[in-house]
Amino acid sequence: MSIMRYFLELRYDGAAYCGWQRQPDAPTVQQAIEEALSKLLRHSVEIVGAGRTDTGVNASYYVAHFDTEAEFDTKQLLYKVNLVLPHDISIESVTPVPGDAHARFDAREREYTYYISTAKNPFRRHSAWTNYQPLDIERMNEAAKSLLEYSDFTSFAKLNSNNKTNICRIMVAEWVREEGDILRFTIRADRFLRNMVRSIVGTLVDVGRGRYTVEEFRAIVEAKDLSRSSAGAPAQGLFLSDVVYPKEIFTK
Repeated sequence: MSIMRYFLELRYDGAAYCGWQRQPDAPTVQQAIEEALSKLLRHSVEIVGAGRTDTGVNASYYVAHFDTEAEFDTKQLLYKVNLVLPHDISIESVTPVPGDAHARFDAREREYTYYISTAKNPFRRHSAWTNYQPLDIERMNEAAKSLLEYSDFTSFAKLNSNNKTNICRIMVAEWVREEGDILRFTIRADRFLRNMVRSIVGTLVDVGRGRYTVEEFRAIVEAKDLSRSSAGAPAQGLFLSDVVYPKEIFTK
């Protein structure tokens, strides 16, 4: 019996978890999914995710892969695994892929979305940063647009993260005002550093409230010094919202 590889497309509310990656003494999303699959497939299953998300961070789209020799109907497994998993994790698809397909290393782009609620909203308290300060979204967008001109984001990289490089290529960085009192920030890049998006959002919000000018924001990026950037934005407003792969991976 040959080993088959499968991609999982999923989403989760990260509020109850200490991030994606398995930890010995803390609940994580990876652990919850591995336990569910191991129970259903009747052997120990390890999954590999598209990347880490930190404590409290959400994913509206996430991809992971696992290997198994077990034979099963993908639709039946999808139905059963969602019954077993807690209510805050949902598997959207189970897809056979080539044996060398890799959820992390084959990802070409990732996208994060951050939400700010500018008015008290009990229904968004777990999915947005409630921030009552008046924010100049045009100035925030001018500063965000400048990110596309840079490649070294050391100023937004968490210390002691063991990054081989702090070089990233950002393709999109934009604020949009949605209906009601919601601001949405979308950022897309070939890779992200740990805590990078929350640090960028926190600093852009300081631009929006007048603490920094756009020129001072540029100087923060160019300084390549974490101490120059603002405190990171709260975790609950952050969502991993897309992961892009070569088309052939999903056409086995």
